[in-house]
Amino acid sequence: MKDERTITHEAVDMTGQCPKLLDEQLFKQAITRERKRADRSGLAMVLLLVGLPNRSGEQGRVDDTVVKNALSAVTSELDILGWFESSHVIGLIVSEIDPAGLTGTCDRLESTFQNAIALQGNEELAKHFSLRMRVYPEPTTSNEKQVCPMDPLLYPDLSATQSAVQNFLILKRGMDIVFSALLLILLLPVFALIAAIVRLSSPGPVLFKQMRIGYLMTPFTMCKFRTMYATTDHQVHHDYVSWFITASDQTQKPPVFKLTNDTRITPIGRFLRRTSIDELPQLWNVLIGDMSLVGPRPPLPYELQQYKPWHRGRVLEAKPGMTGLWQVVGRSRTTFDEMVRLDLRYARTMSLWSDIKILLATPAAVITGKGAC
Repeated sequence: MKDERTITHEAVDMTGQCPKLLDEQLFKQAITRERKRADRSGLAMVLLLVGLPNRSGEQGRVDDTVVKNALSAVTSELDILGWFESSHVIGLIVSEIDPAGLTGTCDRLESTFQNAIALQGNEELAKHFSLRMRVYPEPTTSNEKQVCPMDPLLYPDLSATQSAVQNFLILKRGMDIVFSALLLILLLPVFALIAAIVRLSSPGPVLFKQMRIGYLMTPFTMCKFRTMYATTDHQVHHDYVSWFITASDQTQKPPVFKLTNDTRITPIGRFLRRTSIDELPQLWNVLIGDMSLVGPRPPLPYELQQYKPWHRGRVLEAKPGMTGLWQVVGRSRTTFDEMVRLDLRYARTMSLWSDIKILLATPAAVITGKGAC
């Protein structure tokens, strides 16, 4: 565990030759591998990126040599050096760091790199390098309404995956637009009827708007028909969901994801929830691109605060959906970890045919009400 690192300039290759760097593809694969290793071990990793000055010719080669030798001075035999962007950005991956010593490790890496540059007599040149430091797991904020966006530098695999399935994503988005627009038009009379019933059942607005976390951890406002009394306190749900997520891997597993016998819900609201009719306004979210017809359930910001690093894959690898594999297979009957695994399985195997199968299975899940609360 490298929470206390002893780094000196004596680590530089004594032969005078530059250390060998991984090419861009292999280095980005290493970032993905070490990030997943950190998820499993509970330790942290640091990614240090050094941007080379915009120079050409012989001077450009000198700059490469200076950076390679300086970075070799801050590495151990377990660290990984490579090109993050060929001929432009050199990267260093330092893994297996105790999270408690993460700040100190980052400070030492930066200062030792700068000292290594100075030892080579290049203090002026050092001013022209751009340094970027990234840590994983990414720091969270104590403010439940403020969500730290996903840092693409730590997820090069997501860009590669998007490129590989670009045609599918275009088809999926096309299906979302066509079906959501068609259903919004066809269901307009139903929407009007439900709106009237909701308005008459209890004081308050027809629609309930709530911030959710979407694809690549981007916040958006999700719409539902209001099913609760307007003056209700949401702290009870906050406490229950926090307990459910943190207790998911314990021996005594929670029975359902949603609260049962929730006194905050109106009588008509119980019917709307049991039949999932309250979700229909999300067709608008699908039409404008915040959501998809099929995908993981979009989490609340305070849910995200309880996530383990590997849980975040469900909001990084697929756009959230109105229905999904979890909804038709388990719904509220699964533990949280099982729900995440179902979402990840969908994201990593999604296809047009799997989306069609999930959509066809959704009405049966709604009619039977399995797991609905």
